[in-house]
Amino acid sequence: MEVRDRLALALDVDDLVVALRMARRLQPWFGVVKVGLELFTAAGPDAVASMLNADFKVFLDLKLHDIPTTVRKSARVVGAFGASYLTLHAHGGSVMLRAGVDGLNEGAAAAGLPPPKAIAVTILTSDADAPAHILGRRVVTAVEGGCNGLVCAATDVREAKELAPRMIAVVPGIRLPHGEHHDQARAATPQEALAAGADLLVVGRAVTAADDPAAAAAALSEAVSAAQS
Repeated sequence: MEVRDRLALALDVDDLVVALRMARRLQPWFGVVKVGLELFTAAGPDAVASMLNADFKVFLDLKLHDIPTTVRKSARVVGAFGASYLTLHAHGGSVMLRAGVDGLNEGAAAAGLPPPKAIAVTILTSDADAPAHILGRRVVTAVEGGCNGLVCAATDVREAKELAPRMIAVVPGIRLPHGEHHDQARAATPQEALAAGADLLVVGRAVTAADDPAAAAAALSEAVSAAQS
């Protein structure tokens, strides 16, 4: 994969204009943007449309978690947005995940679009106290639910890939060496994540809160390129 396609920029702001400005500034290094709850709550579907119009792939991080009927109906709406990825929380169970996958397929088909990849969130990277057995259980749940990938910490990727080798592994909390961890209890460098088998790296404050975001993005891209070679 191209380095840009392996890097997702987390636009964790509540202003679409600010998000677009940041995304465009960092576009040389990022081919994917993450639209999370904060930006989606502020701007709604316009956040997805604006990023698509700016030639980004969109990782829509809503972590859907509700009764299966509600998740299916919500995912059906998302399926027509044109996003490349949608997160659902594996804690909701395989029936809920399957409902989300079905909804995505239905919505995308109605809009004449390829369905987004359903990505199951296993354990939040801010959760340092999750019992050891939870990861395996949630990976199996994601497989049973028909998901395409998993969100997990870099330290969990190897185990997750052993259980589900065809799943896309999305790793948030990416930091450059010696960088601030903020509220990510299980952060990792690009080299650590890729060595474990990560496919897509989600990067936020390590770049967006840097004194020089462009320089931080360039350094991150170089680290990923070196790890791939």
